[in-house]
Parts: sequence; C-alpha cells; structure tokens
Amino acid sequence: MRGWRREIVGLVLPVACGGCGRPRTELCEVCAVALAAGPRRVTPAPEPAGLPAVHAAAPYENAVRAMLLAHKERGALGLAGVLGGALAAAVRAGAGHGGDARAVLLVPVPSARRATAGRGHDPVRRIAAAAASGLRRGGTPARVAAVLRQRRAVADQAGLGARARQANVAGALVVADGGEKLLAGGHVVLVDDVLTTGASLAEAARAVRATSRAGRGGAGMLRAAVVAASPSAFEINRN
Repeated sequence: MRGWRREIVGLVLPVACGGCGRPRTELCEVCAVALAAGPRRVTPAPEPAGLPAVHAAAPYENAVRAMLLAHKERGALGLAGVLGGALAAAVRAGAGHGGDARAVLLVPVPSARRATAGRGHDPVRRIAAAAASGLRRGGTPARVAAVLRQRRAVADQAGLGARARQANVAGALVVADGGEKLLAGGHVVLVDDVLTTGASLAEAARAVRATSRAGRGGAGMLRAAVVAASPSAFEINRN
C-alpha cells in the first residue's frame, strides 16, 4: 500500500532528485553518498581574521551544490533533513567540549530579510533545526539559538571577492537583546550552509565574541560548522 501511494503521489506531484535530477525521488542513493563524503576541518584562503575552526561535511560541488541550491532557492524543503544530518556530522567532527553536559547551541548565520522573504523560508535556520534534532537523537543535547541579527543592510555576496565580502559584512551583525543569556548556556557552534571566503562566519564570530567581552554572556570555545565548503578549502586540510 505504501509503495502504491508513493507512485500515485509521484504522478500527481512529480519530484526529482535534488542532486542529479533523477525523476521520482527527492534524493537518490548516489547523491546521498556525495553528501556523506566525510566531514573535516576546512580553511579558506585567504583566511579572514577571527574565523573560528570550521568543519564541513562535503565539498561544495556537483550534487552537493545542486542539493543546497534546490533547498535554498527552489523550495525543496524535503532536503532539509538530509542536509541537517550532514551539518550534524560536521558539528560532531569539530566537537571539543569533552564530557561537558551543557547543550550545543547552533547559532545560524542570518540571511538578509529581503532574501528570506523572497524565498519564503530561512534555509540555514531550517537546516540547523534538523541538525539539532539529529544531534539529540544521537545523545548530544542540542538546540538552535537564533540570536544573531543584521543591524544594517548588506549587498548580495554573489560575485564579490574575499576582501569585498569582508568589507560588505564588517560590523553588520549583532547579538539580539537577551541573546547573551542563551549563549552563556552552552557550547556555541556557528552554522551556515556554505563556506566560501569565510567572511560571514568571521563576522558572526566577531558579534558573538563582542557580547562575551562585554561581560554579558560567554561563548566558551567558539567553533563553526557548515554543510559544504569550497573544494579549495578542503584541499588545504587534506593531510
């Protein structure tokens, strides 16, 4: 019965693999394997000042790139679960809190309001929620702490080089009122869908550290995790 219903749904609402376009499956086995390439430390070049240690689940290319774009730009929301699983793997790979029982706080890098409104959803926050759920199922206390806000408009990062991206986002983020209390309650991991130059994550780290220095909270050992990173960032840390 379940297979029959799936066939009928596929006829009425046809789907295709978010990675390769194979019909009548949201994610094929081949593309799922590409997403599970094995998380490891990544470093962009040049590395922006203040960037915390970043772990990524897979290189941002081919099927992985297609999946992230399908989720972000084309509303393939069903991919949030598998993308969140990949993000959770990256978070685990960068774990450095030992046996401390405090929760892992996943802090999403916020998108511009106009981008979120245009897409109809916040892709990074959705993936972060799926990652937190996966971490909890694996025995790691985790929750999403969406405490970062944009305090000024920024330009679209697409097409900008490393230095231009850093200038574009410099000083753009701030921890929302009351967010410092949440940050003091766990191990902070900044999360995003993709790392290219690292400018957005470095700015997010600056905002969190500024809150800590002001004595209103604390981020402890600040780390970062992403679903995917540029292939060159993987190559730097291959060995």
